Amino acid sequence: MNIPLNIDWRQILLHLFNFAILAGGLYILLYRPVKNFMKQREDYYQGLRDDAEQVKEQAEQLKTQYETQLSQADEAIDRKKAEAEQELEQLRERELADAQRRAGVILEKARENAEREHQEMLSKATRELTQLAVTTAEKMVLNAKGDPYEQFLDLAEKEDAHEQSE
Repeated sequence: MNIPLNIDWRQILLHLFNFAILAGGLYILLYRPVKNFMKQREDYYQGLRDDAEQVKEQAEQLKTQYETQLSQADEAIDRKKAEAEQELEQLRERELADAQRRAGVILEKARENAEREHQEMLSKATRELTQLAVTTAEKMVLNAKGDPYEQFLDLAEKEDAHEQSE
């Protein structure tokens, strides 16, 4: 069977059959494995992307938690600082009150000592004056010519006159 233009249908069918076998073989040997490989690769990268999204979400949650903890820590620090300042103020007030109390005690003791020394000085001066008066009276009596009582009264009158004139 010769066909014009030298076309042999058997040859064409054989070439088509050959082409079908080649296409089927290539499909089975190359296309499916490459397609499966590409699908696996796509699944792998999708898994990586999903893992990265989870890690990102966890990081954002941790960031939020850390920011919350940081703000709570700041509040706790501020609270502790305020408590410490309040305790310091109370301690300062107690120390000041204690110092004032001790100063009052010391001042009171100083007043008592001053009063006691004043009284001792007065009593010593009184004793000395008494001793002086006695000594003077004895000297007057020993050196007296005449009545010692009269001389004493004259001396006392002279001193009174002298004090009144001043």
